Amino acid sequence: MSDYRSTVGQRLPLIDSMEKVSGQGTYIEDMSFPDMLYARMVRSSESHAVVEQVDFAAAAEIEGYVAGLAPGEAGTGIHFGVLPISEDETPLPAPKALHSGCIVAAVAAESERAAREAALRVEVRYSVLDPVVRPRDALRETDHPLHPTTVAGTNLHKAVDQEFGDVDGAFAEAATVASGEFRFDGINHGFTEPIGCIAVPEANGRMSLYSATQVPHYLHRALAKVLEMPMHRIRVFKPLVGGGFGGKSDPFPHEMVAALLARKTGRPVKIIFDRDEVFLNHHGRHPTEYRIRVAADGDGRLLGLDSHSRIDGGAWGSFGVVTTYYNGVLSQGPYRIPAFRYSGRRVYTNKPASGAMRGHGAVNARFALETCLDEVAEQLRLDPFDLRAQNALPPNTTTLNHLRITSTGFLECLQQVRERSGWERKFRQLPHGRGIGLGCGFYISGSALPIHRTRTPQSTVHVKIDVDGGVTIHSMAADIGQGSDTMLAQCVAEAMGVSMDRCRVFARDTDTAPLDLGSYSSRVTFMAGNAALRAGEAIRRKLHKACARLTGLRADDFLRGANETYVHRDDDSVRVPYADALREALADNGALIAKGIYRAPKLGGSFKGSGAGLSPSYSYQAFVAEVEVDEETGQVRVDKVWAAHDCGKALNRLAVEGQIEGSVHMGLGQALSEQLVFLNNGQLQNGSLLDYKIPAPPDTPEIEAIVVESNDPEGPLGAKECGEGALAPIIPAVANAIHDAVGVRMHEVPMTPERVFKALEKKRRAEEKLRAGS
Repeated sequence: MSDYRSTVGQRLPLIDSMEKVSGQGTYIEDMSFPDMLYARMVRSSESHAVVEQVDFAAAAEIEGYVAGLAPGEAGTGIHFGVLPISEDETPLPAPKALHSGCIVAAVAAESERAAREAALRVEVRYSVLDPVVRPRDALRETDHPLHPTTVAGTNLHKAVDQEFGDVDGAFAEAATVASGEFRFDGINHGFTEPIGCIAVPEANGRMSLYSATQVPHYLHRALAKVLEMPMHRIRVFKPLVGGGFGGKSDPFPHEMVAALLARKTGRPVKIIFDRDEVFLNHHGRHPTEYRIRVAADGDGRLLGLDSHSRIDGGAWGSFGVVTTYYNGVLSQGPYRIPAFRYSGRRVYTNKPASGAMRGHGAVNARFALETCLDEVAEQLRLDPFDLRAQNALPPNTTTLNHLRITSTGFLECLQQVRERSGWERKFRQLPHGRGIGLGCGFYISGSALPIHRTRTPQSTVHVKIDVDGGVTIHSMAADIGQGSDTMLAQCVAEAMGVSMDRCRVFARDTDTAPLDLGSYSSRVTFMAGNAALRAGEAIRRKLHKACARLTGLRADDFLRGANETYVHRDDDSVRVPYADALREALADNGALIAKGIYRAPKLGGSFKGSGAGLSPSYSYQAFVAEVEVDEETGQVRVDKVWAAHDCGKALNRLAVEGQIEGSVHMGLGQALSEQLVFLNNGQLQNGSLLDYKIPAPPDTPEIEAIVVESNDPEGPLGAKECGEGALAPIIPAVANAIHDAVGVRMHEVPMTPERVFKALEKKRRAEEKLRAGS
């Protein structure tokens, strides 16, 4: 009988925590190479223009100037992008600049100061075109579409139309319908570390790129295409990354520019963005207009959902095709809805590109749905919890659009926050100006379909053990601060029955690490975790065979035991220490090597777009927010949040709680203060952390993170995602709490004091008109 003590569910420090807090961690900013140059971008002063000429003559007079890169040079006009179906970015204009502040040229110099001065002296001549700034204008025919691949002579990038069930019939028989038009401003990721990279031309003709990226593999592919080199001649190295949240999940033009300049000069080239340049690179949450109708019968059973989105994609495609689908398909869970219709339109505009951001594609639609569900509950005089509970998706089922549901802890999430928040004695009972609200969520644990349709596994992990007894783990899963390296070490150590202290993770270099698709769509724990677990199990089987040789007993009868031993299942006096088993396994064999892979099961239907939203598992959330609203100013203060998240199994409870708290903090920024502000010509007005209002520590309420475990049957040790799904519910929870406090429904996000005050004034005028009429 095993006396093994598992680490699953414990609060474990991240394995790189001391490296970071001691200042010993190495980020792009810390790195340098011999004879290195510094590059600065020359950025467009126009929102939409053909670049006619770039003149470096004045720049070349700056002491230390080495080289410039202009449109038309080799590689600068080759198209690339994160999605093969939407490769519309180029390193430099080919020939058009598509937003104010986009990269139109670059210079390299001996020092950063010289590079800055040289960039300011580069002269660019443009033929200016009318900019397309408003999404509704982008749907009109034009003589100058932003890209040649747009639809029907407009600036429409992607159109999605889906319908399941009898939607019109559902609304015809409904006892109540809630509807609304919602507007969401674009927001930025606000990660701590600015964007940067270093390109190094190697003596053997290879190119190495060091980049703070979430997706080394996709960057690797894009570099190969732009440089027109085979992938084996290119190396991508990912150092420590100071946050990403989706903002580093594309291959970017500056990475291509660095490599092209390095090839041109034959010297390493370093690029570090200023903060305003990070905002111009953007690829954050899409500005969205969302119309929705929700139908229910008299008992509160949902009958139908009808939604329509118009999405501002900015200048490039990025993940936009996926975004357009996700705004529809991910709005259904965690509820059973028998009829569903969605139309989505993503358009190009002359603004910085939008892309993937934490909770990609689900956040805005979730706000609209959860707000309307509260309206349905109000109209039917039902409690918002009861309405949601009776419509919850059961486990082991399939949604209308063929999403496979396995585990779900949604009902437990509802129960936990209902009890802990004191909902029964607070809802509709707090003093005027104070309120409490509910918001729920549902999110993928990685996309079941890879971006590139190949038979290659979505994640591979290699494990090697030699005479020192240390466990070396190789993976290209990108740790961007969320703790995936710790997760890999824990999964391998757990599978082998050894201490995590033995594990060292190398997840930075494409030359040595096997393929993983990267850190996005909350895929890493489920996919790389399963691969790591399988690699560790393969090593343990080899160690059990060594135990069998040492004892003369069957290998299958050995189990993990306490203190790094392997114990016989029927006789715990038969115990083989790990060191002895390893010594025997290495004899006449050498280093133990194993690999584990993960490939998602075949899922989904056969209709167009059926792959969107498919995941091997889904997380569930229920959040309650308690707020105070100042009616004289419109200021909203969130006092406390109760946040229940079904993560399948909390491998590391400390990390899960941290992800929940971080998601709440980020969601509150979108809810109350964060927004990108543009002029009528598309120029960004608030591209700094002074003007872009991220919540500060004093703005953060008390957060009670509640871990719910549904033990997913396919997740590694029962786990599923916890990094993204916990953002979406807090925004409608705050909005519904505002309604409970002062009786106004908010349909614009962020819910700034100005917007809340405007809604209150509208309510007052309506009440005065009603009184006057009576």
